[in-house]
Order: sequence, then structure tokens, then C-alpha cells
Amino acid sequence: MNNIKKKILKVTCIIRVGVLFILLNFPCSKIIGIDINPMKGLRFKELPITWDEAIPLGNGMVGTLIWQKDGKLRFSLDRADLWDLRPMKNIDFSRWKFNDVYEHWKSGNYGIIQHIFDEPYEQLAAPSKIPAGAIEFNVDQLGEVESVNLDISTAMCIIRWKSGAVLTTFVHAEKPLGWYKFENLHQSIKIELKMPAYNENYEKGFSNEATHDLRELGYSQGIIHEGSNYYTYFQRGWGGFSYQVHTEWKESKKNVVGCWSISSSNVKENITPCAREVVAKERVIGIEQSYEEHLRWWHDYWSRSMVKIPDSLLMHQYYMDMYKFGSAARAEAPPISLQAVWTADNGKLPPWKGDFHHDLNTELSYWPAYTGNHLDLEEGFINWLWNNRYTFKKYTKEYFGVEGLNVPGVTTLEGEPMGGWIQYSMGQTISAWLAQHFYLHWRYTKDKNFLKQKAYPWLKGVAIFLNKISVKSEDGTRKLLISSSPEFFDNSSKAWFNETTNFDLALIRWTYEKAAELAKELNFNNEAKKWNKILSEWPELNIDPKTGLTIAPGVPYDESHRHFSHLIGFHPLGIIDYSHGEREKGIINNSLLNLEECGTEWWTGFSFSWAGNLYARAFEGEKAANVLRIFSKCFCLKNSFHVNGDQCKAGYSNFTYRPFTLEGNFAFASAIQEMLIQSHTGIIKIFPAIPEDWHEVEFKNLRADGAFLVSAKREKGSVSFIEIFSEKGGECILDNPFADNKIEIRGGKIIQQDKILRIITEQGEMVKITTGFQL
Repeated sequence: MNNIKKKILKVTCIIRVGVLFILLNFPCSKIIGIDINPMKGLRFKELPITWDEAIPLGNGMVGTLIWQKDGKLRFSLDRADLWDLRPMKNIDFSRWKFNDVYEHWKSGNYGIIQHIFDEPYEQLAAPSKIPAGAIEFNVDQLGEVESVNLDISTAMCIIRWKSGAVLTTFVHAEKPLGWYKFENLHQSIKIELKMPAYNENYEKGFSNEATHDLRELGYSQGIIHEGSNYYTYFQRGWGGFSYQVHTEWKESKKNVVGCWSISSSNVKENITPCAREVVAKERVIGIEQSYEEHLRWWHDYWSRSMVKIPDSLLMHQYYMDMYKFGSAARAEAPPISLQAVWTADNGKLPPWKGDFHHDLNTELSYWPAYTGNHLDLEEGFINWLWNNRYTFKKYTKEYFGVEGLNVPGVTTLEGEPMGGWIQYSMGQTISAWLAQHFYLHWRYTKDKNFLKQKAYPWLKGVAIFLNKISVKSEDGTRKLLISSSPEFFDNSSKAWFNETTNFDLALIRWTYEKAAELAKELNFNNEAKKWNKILSEWPELNIDPKTGLTIAPGVPYDESHRHFSHLIGFHPLGIIDYSHGEREKGIINNSLLNLEECGTEWWTGFSFSWAGNLYARAFEGEKAANVLRIFSKCFCLKNSFHVNGDQCKAGYSNFTYRPFTLEGNFAFASAIQEMLIQSHTGIIKIFPAIPEDWHEVEFKNLRADGAFLVSAKREKGSVSFIEIFSEKGGECILDNPFADNKIEIRGGKIIQQDKILRIITEQGEMVKITTGFQL
């Protein structure tokens, strides 16, 4: 056995024994005839033959999809900041502003607004995310494939051929590069670098979510420089942008070891080292050391938290989705876009241009970061929002004509507006929903510096904007001039409402409530009073006595729809909650019952994973598990990618198409976490929404509001063990899950012990609560 195999085996064993031993010893049950081990990852007997079913590897900045195209093994390469950033035609705020939208809508001449703001997004190829290129390996001489494995514990893909040849490949967890190693070759394999087809017409047709080919960008085709053991591809894009792809390899005896990288440069940004330099430096380090660095990162990632549930299908999907989160998010990388580092490799631009949709997609993509204890990766989203705040303020001033902070609902890499359905692509409460991520980061870390320097300033900016944009009626109550609710009535003039929708209203009320809370936390008492006063001027959410939360006053949710924007006040905002008493519990129950009665025929995949969160928040464990099973079985491809439509053709949805986007995957992971622990009210609930037959459940180091890391175990249908680590100290409030069982509490100072356990903790203190079972 060679050195790298020994080191891989050694480090992998350390990971599995030290962190994942519990996972690897889970009993596997049979679900729809498939034997699933949660940390097994993906196991195929042949290479995928389409890009969207490929094996995904990534590190937030670069990524690759491994599949077979025209008989060749293909690495489709991507980098998160490869963007054509030309301004969207017709978005000219010196000529067209929000008030113009209102006046044309009011006068019944809304068609001109659609022509100006919406049509360019559909008709023009750019701005858009773009692919990098691909590496192809002619593997004909290797014969038939025996197995294709993705080991998610190590983020490594291993392909074996029946001839004895083996490929090991990984994307370095922290550097913009990947490695590949072929072993046991009987002859040389041909390696080629393939450029995206910027000068070719796409002849295979289009789908309704990707209507442009790369040729429409108008680029001159790049140049590939070829050596005896390397390729370098250089491509110029729009406005001074360029990127480079480089791969270099070494052959020895029966082996080939190679490295690849992608670099990008933009005149507005600092120029990073070119791909060729990155590869040259890494080849000096070598694949063995590089792999050890890579494994340390993934070791740390998987050690952050663990879950064990008795439903093998759901657990496998959970770990695949958390693997994708670890592959798509980094503090120093751009946020997770629609496809992150796995841009379409099919001659077309990616679905919906691979952009940043902030009326649902980016928000859902970061839901699992909080409870999942991966706030370091969530910082990439926070940092991007914060670093682009001046761009957002400029947009707010130019389009809305007021001070404060709002964010376009559809943006480029640099935060510029892209247009589209204007009700949502330039909605009035986008920055408010994004503000929840600043708020949650504060609540889950209790980082006072972050609160003072970023969280409160962001919410304050949003509060100022909403104050300026609102109008007062004669009785002193506030409303928006016009309002919308994503994505009800799609792009028609009917999608605008005279009265403030529950979507906008929930976000507005949440903003002022939390702005006052944070101001009070910082002893800005006058500002807290100001925000509370403005909050009192906004009406309560609109409720129908039979169907619960409405879309808008007089507009009930009365037909199936993919977006649950009318329910945002319940989840994720929590301004209406079971904890507030029987009235709100009834509203929630009616809302969910109405959602069921209207059916799922116009739901997409993310609807099912969001519904899992809704049911979990309502403590409906079996219903949550059921919709999540449907999501996993019918709205994901075999590589676990969420693809919007019902792939089972089982009648779950009239949507049967397959555009790949990631938000549905990450909302699924969040729903599993919501089933196991909730703390949004400030009270920690253990196993609040699990099915009755889940007698054996366990989790470790899930994060709760207040900067508490919680571990818990349920055995034979009863909670036997809870462990709470207090990062910052303070009062920990726990809903007592032990019923009348006698318990032992070690650590902390108990100040209440009945249905609620109140425990005063010191910073860094561990509290252990046990009953009946040995630790």
C-alpha cells in the first residue's frame, strides 16, 4: 500500500472513530427496497450520464461535477465568482422609479412596467453566472466501471473499474483547487481541457427556466495553451473580466496524479493568484499533504453536530444535504446562489441565470446553519450582505427615493438589481427577511460586538427605510402604498395589492419588534421607544376565521401554490406561535389545515421541505416526516439534488420538470433539525416534533438560541439524557421533557424545576441532566 493510501486510511479512521463512530454503527432499515447507511454517501454501479445527476464536490469557491459525457469521464468545473456582470438593460433609475411603478399600475397601464423591468431578464442572456469549462479523460481502455462512490465523511469520490484501475479525486476543502489520481493503469489515458461553447449555437432546445445559450454572451472564444503535461485556458468576458483554468499532471509507472484550479479577475476586485500559480504551488506541497489538510477541515465540519433518527431515508437525505452545505458555503466565499458551485454544464446558461434570489432561495439555503452549528459558514452570507450595504443603500435611494436600506430581490454577484418579476425582484421587504439572518446570528452566538457593529445597524437601516416608504391613513395606521406576496399571481398586475399583504406586514412587524429588542439590548432606550411606537401604528396580521392567515385582507389562500409567503409570520419569523396561547394556536392549525385542503398540485420541491418546517413548528412530527419523505423520494435526483418537479410522476405536483436549485435541500435539513430541537421562543424544546414510533433518537451539539450547544438522547420512547454546553453563560430555559421521572442535574444553578427547568450557567459550563439510564 502506498503512502497516500496509508495516510488516507489513517486519517479516515480517525474521523470515523473519533467523530462518526456512532453514525457508522447505526442500524440500517429498508426503505423502498434500498439499504441506506447515512454516512455512505452515494454509491453507483456506473457513471452518471447527465450533469445534474453527477457526483458533486466543492468548497464554496470552486466545485466540480463528475459524470460521463460521450463516453468520456468529465469533470465539469465551476467557480462561484465567474459572472458576467454587465448592467441589466433598461434598469435606469434616472428614468424609472418605484413611484412610476405605482402610477402605471394605478392607471391600468402596467404593461409598460413589465416591458421595462421584467422582459429584459427573460430576453437577455446577461448578467448571469457562467461555467468555467471541463476536464475530460478518455477512459475507454479502462473497461467497465465497477463502482462510483462519494464518501461524504471525507468529501472524496472514488471510481473503480473492473480492470483494477482506480480514480481518487477531491476538491480541497480550503483552497481553490482539486486533485485527481489514477492508479493501476495499463496504458496512458488521454486528458483534455474543454472550453465552454461561447461560439456555438446550442441545438438541443431549451427549457422554460434556461432559455439562453452561452453564445449569446458575445464572447470571443478563449484560448487553450497545451504542453506535454498541462493545459491552460484563458477566457475574456465582459467589461475587463477574465478567468483562467489550469490543470497539470505527472505520470509515473501505472499512475497519473494531477491538480487543477480556476482563477478569476475583475477590474473592480483584487486580482487573485492565477490558476497556474495555484497549481504550481500546490504540486510542491503534494497530494498527500493537501489531502491531510482537506481531511482536517471535513473532520472539524462533521464534528460540529450529529443526528441519529430511525428513518434511514430521511437520515441519508439529511447527511447528503449537510454534505452539500459543507461543500457550498464558506465565510470567505460568495453566498450560496441557486446552484452554488455546480453551474449547469449543458451548453446553456444555468436555470434562472444561477443568480441570487432573495425572495426565498438565499434565505432557505442558510436555515440549517444555525441549529446545525455551522455559523462559521453562514458568515459568508452575512459578510456579503454587509460588504454590499452601500450598493444596497444606493439602490434604495435611487429606486425608492428614500433613505435607509433595502436589497433587490434578484441580484448579481455584486448586489446589483437584475430585474425580473418586479413585485419580488424589487420588493419592499427583501432587506427585512435578510435581516433575520443578522438577528439569528446574534441570538445563536450572543456576540455583543456583532450585535453592535452589524446586527443592529442592519435592522436600523431597514427600519428607517420602512418608515420612509410607508404611508399613514387618517386614523394614524400605516400601510404600504402597494404590496405583494411572493409569488402569488406571478407577474400579473393582480400580484399588486392595495392593502398590505401578510408577507410584507409580517416582515415589517418583525423588523420593528426586533429593532426595538436589539436597541434595548444596547441600552439605546430612546430608539427602542421609537421602534415600538412605529410598530404600534401597523395593523395586526389579517386572519380569516376559517382558513387562518390570508394572502391579504379579503384575499384568502384558496388554491394550491408553491410559495407559502402568506405564512411567513408563523415560520420562519415566529411572530405568531403556539407559545402565544390558544388563539394563535387555532390560527396556525386553521392555516395548515387550509394548506392541506388546497392540495399540493402546484407545489415544487422546496414547498415540501418548507412544509416540513411548518409542521415541525406546529409539533406535527408524523406530517413533517411524511412531506420530507415525499421530497426525498420524488423531488430529488439520485445524487440528492433538488429539482423542483415531481420526478416520480406520482401526482404530488403538476410540476414535473427538473431545474436544479439548492434551497429545497437546505430547507429539508432545517426541517429535520426543527423536529429534534426548537428554541425560537427562548425556551429549548427537546424532540418537539418527532413521530410517535421514533423511540430511539439522538443528537449531539445542535445549537440553540442563547449560544447553547445541546445534546440529547431518547431511548425506549423516553428522554434519558440531555447535555447543555453554555458558550456565553446566562440563563438556560428548558421545557422539561422528563415528565414525572426523577432526574439528576449536574452543573449550573437550578432556580426552577417543574414543567420548566431554569438553570443559571457560567460561561463555558457544562450541564448534564439524566434519568434512569447510565451515561
